[in-house]
Amino acid sequence: MVEILIAAFLILMIMGVPIAFALAMAAFAAVGLSGRYPLVVVVKEMFTGLDSFPLLAVPFFILAAEIMSTGAISRMLLRFASQFVGHLRGGLGYANILTGTLFAGISGSALASAAGPGAMMARMMERSGYSKAYAGALTISVAVIDPIIPPSITMIIYALQDRNTSVGSLFMAGILPGLLIAGLLAMVNWWISRKRGYRSAEPRPPAGQMVRNSFAALPALLLIVLIVGGIRGGVFTPTEASVVAVFYAIVTSAFVYRGFTLADLWGAFLRSAIMSVAVLMILAAARAFAWVLIIEGVPQAMADAVIAMDLSPIAFLLMVNLLLLVFGMFMDPLPGVMILVPILAPIAHSLGIAADHFAIVVIVNLTFGLMTPPVGGLIFVVASATRQKPSALIRELPPFFLAALASLLILTFVPALSTWLPRISGFAR
Repeated sequence: MVEILIAAFLILMIMGVPIAFALAMAAFAAVGLSGRYPLVVVVKEMFTGLDSFPLLAVPFFILAAEIMSTGAISRMLLRFASQFVGHLRGGLGYANILTGTLFAGISGSALASAAGPGAMMARMMERSGYSKAYAGALTISVAVIDPIIPPSITMIIYALQDRNTSVGSLFMAGILPGLLIAGLLAMVNWWISRKRGYRSAEPRPPAGQMVRNSFAALPALLLIVLIVGGIRGGVFTPTEASVVAVFYAIVTSAFVYRGFTLADLWGAFLRSAIMSVAVLMILAAARAFAWVLIIEGVPQAMADAVIAMDLSPIAFLLMVNLLLLVFGMFMDPLPGVMILVPILAPIAHSLGIAADHFAIVVIVNLTFGLMTPPVGGLIFVVASATRQKPSALIRELPPFFLAALASLLILTFVPALSTWLPRISGFAR
């Protein structure tokens, strides 16, 4: 069954079949051709994969991100970020990074971030004299931060696959790694801006204007505190936090910042429904795919093989990094988490690797796959939003790849970056 499963999946991917259908059809082929189980078991596993209360958070966080992208919240965050760094050499690049990091704290979807405030920022950079391809490549790299800083849809899915973690602990664990990646991207922007002479055309705003901009952005920034603080304080669960985020986003966009109409709300509902269906189809198909691997004993066989190699925890993490970097080039993070975490997490726990540390290494690694060809989803989203060829963006991405690899190595060798906040906030087990 495993040979049929893998072969069918690879053939379908090469044919260009969408990932959700490739996963599901591969599972049907493996079960059907083996004749050992009725085909209905695949359908059953697909429904079982979606039968989870925490998964309700996924469509609500996607909807919250769409509302914020449509309304004035994105513009307020952009104005707030630009006033601090926009006057520096490469200032709009720094503003892109800072705005994307702030938006990550209220979104959870890399694609929503790239298509919304990211595309807006890329167009501003182009009008200010930055290379169009460089602005797009920076936007792609910044959007990678979105699934790492809470709230994160990928973290919600991960917590469902590994009972040694929780959504709350992973949310806390992602804060410092997300800031680390943002800092390394800022270093790349500093280097390239100096090399190419990207200068700011705008002076720093007067102090009074900066105060007014900060107060105007305060309602948007409070959502970050509301989500993380509410979960940490036990006021609501992550699933309930997603509903609160939607309600807060609607109220803030419509009544605080105004300019958010019923037509905008309908458009946000429509786009989030389409995106939610796509995400949930991938999760359902990945569950069936993973079931075939589990029923055939692949996780246990891999665990036995790794244990027999007598690897140290660091050697195992480096091996996992290499595996996931290659895996992420061909598969999105969500099915990657569904398929690989049940296999790799028990091995990591047996080697004494902290659950939150291993989770962040896996999530960060798979998320980087969104910016790596040939499948990298962010490349095509940004190429479409900025109206340029994917090949032009790919040529500008190598410095950002190096920053991503550097952050991954730092997170691998410094587990405290992933475990300190969950421990002091009381989430670590």
